Amino acid sequence: MAQCVTKIQLSISCSDLLDKDVGSKSDPLCVVMQSTGDGKWMELARTERIKNCQSPEFSTKPIVDYYFEKVQTMSFRIYDIDNKSVDLSDDDFLGGYQCTLGQIVSSQKIKGPLELKQGKPAGKGSVTIIAEEIKDTRVINLEMEARNLDKKDFLGKSDPFLEFFKQVDGGSWQLVYRSEVIKNNLNPTWKKFSVPLQTFCGGDMNKPIKVSVSDYDDSSDSDLIGAFECTAAKLLEAKDQSVEFDCINPQKKQKKKNYKNSGIVKVKSCKIDVEYSFLDYIMGGCQINFTVGIDFTGSNGDPKSPDSLHHISPNGVNEYLTAIWCVGNVVQDYDADKLFPAFGFGAQIPPNWQVSHEFALNFNSNNPYCPGVQGIVDAYRQSLPQVRLYGPTNFSPIIKHVTRFAAGEAQQKTASQYFVLLIITDGEITDLNETRNAIVQASKLPMSIIIIGVGNADFKAMEFLDGDNGVLKSSSGEPAARDIVQFVPFRQFQNAPREALSQAVLAEVPKQLVSYFKLLGLGPVKLPEKTKP
Repeated sequence: MAQCVTKIQLSISCSDLLDKDVGSKSDPLCVVMQSTGDGKWMELARTERIKNCQSPEFSTKPIVDYYFEKVQTMSFRIYDIDNKSVDLSDDDFLGGYQCTLGQIVSSQKIKGPLELKQGKPAGKGSVTIIAEEIKDTRVINLEMEARNLDKKDFLGKSDPFLEFFKQVDGGSWQLVYRSEVIKNNLNPTWKKFSVPLQTFCGGDMNKPIKVSVSDYDDSSDSDLIGAFECTAAKLLEAKDQSVEFDCINPQKKQKKKNYKNSGIVKVKSCKIDVEYSFLDYIMGGCQINFTVGIDFTGSNGDPKSPDSLHHISPNGVNEYLTAIWCVGNVVQDYDADKLFPAFGFGAQIPPNWQVSHEFALNFNSNNPYCPGVQGIVDAYRQSLPQVRLYGPTNFSPIIKHVTRFAAGEAQQKTASQYFVLLIITDGEITDLNETRNAIVQASKLPMSIIIIGVGNADFKAMEFLDGDNGVLKSSSGEPAARDIVQFVPFRQFQNAPREALSQAVLAEVPKQLVSYFKLLGLGPVKLPEKTKP
C-alpha cells in the first residue's frame, strides 16, 4: 500500500475571471478534483463561494494527502455559483487548470492560465496555488468583537467582517481566515473560530499578522473600515484578559488631523490547543456505530416491475443494494462487533399492515441488529416481498431513533462512541420541518447523517438539509450546532467506480466526528502511542 508522505494544505486564489453575471460580477467557487484514471475524476474539496468578485482569494484551504511515489493529477475548476444547489451542471464554468500535486509541492507556488477546454483560454483568467506542508497539530482559538466602527452604508450602519493575513516572503500578505458578516451592526461580536497555527502564522508567534475589518457590499467590492498589525504572541495576551486594538483606516488618518481610529477591535479570548485528528480518536478506541434506514414508500415503484428502484436485477443488484455495500464496507471496519441495526420506513408491515416509519428490516424490533453488511443485504432482500410500499416519506422517526442512543452515549462525556446513520431514499420527503428539528437536536450529539438519493427525483429538500449552503435551522429558528448531514445523489456515480461513491459519501464524517469531540473539549479516550524516533 502507498504510504501518505505528508498532508499538504492548498491556498487558492484567482485573478481576472470571466464575468458571467449581468449587472454584477461572477460569484466564484473552486472545486478541487483528483484524477482516478481512465478520464475519471474524484472531488476532493470545494472552497467557499465569494460574491461579486473576479479576483477572489479563498479562505477555505483544502488539505490533501501527498504520495511521493504516485503521480497525483489535480484539476482546479472555477464555477460561477448562482443558486443553492450542490449540483454544478447548471452553473457557469469559468475555467480550469490541471497540474500534478508534485509540481505544486516542488514549486511551492504555481500560477497557471485557466482554460474553458483544452487550448481555449478563459480570457485572462488565472489561478494561483500555494502548497504548505502540515507539520503542526496546534490550533489557535479566537473570540473577537468590535465597538464604535465607522458607518459605511448610506441607508444603514455597516455589515462588518474580519480578515486575518500572515506576512509571507517578499512582505506580501496571504489570507488565512475570513469571518462571517454581521449585518447592520457597528458593535459586532463574531462567532468563536479556530485556525491551524501553521496556517495562521507558520507556527512563528512573532510573525507579523494583519487584521482588517471591512464593510460587506452585495453589489460591489467591500469597503475597508480599518486594520491593525500584531503578532500571534500579542493576541495570546488575551489568554488571561482581553486585548484591544485601534482599528485604523490609512486614508482617513491621512485626511483628518484629530483622527483617532475607526473603531476598537477587542480580542475577548485567545488560546492555543492541540488539534486531535480523526485517527487519534479512532486509534484511541472510538467506535463508529452504523445504522441504515431504507425508504419503502410507494414512489419507488412496485419491486416486481423492472422500473422500480427496489427491483433487483438478474445480476442481483439495485441502487439501494449498491449504496449499502459501498458505504457499509468502509464503515464496518470501525465497529468491533459488526452488528448493525437496519430499519425501513414508509411501508405497511405485517401482520396488521399498519404504516411504520422505523420497522426492523429483520422484523425483530427487540433485536434489529444485522451481522455485518451482508446481514443488512440479506435482511433487505427478505423484507422486500413481505411489505407493501406505501407512504408518506418521513425521516424524523428514524433520526430520533438513533438520536436516543447517541444522547445516552453523550452523557458519558467520553470520546468512545460515534453514530453514523445512512438513509437511502428516492427523495420525496414529507416531514421536512420535523426532520429539520430532529437534525438540529442531533447536531448536539455524537452523530452524523448520510443521505443517498436514488432515482431521478428532485432532491432540493435533501440539498436544503445538507448544511453546505448555510447553517440549517429548526422550524423555530434554532441553528444546528454543527453541520452533520452529507447528501449525495446516486445518479452522479452510476458509471463511476464504487470507491468514488463511498469517498464522496463518507468524506465529511471524519471532520464531523472531530468537530463534535472538539466542541465538548474531549480528547481521545486513550492517546495512541506515537512512533519513537
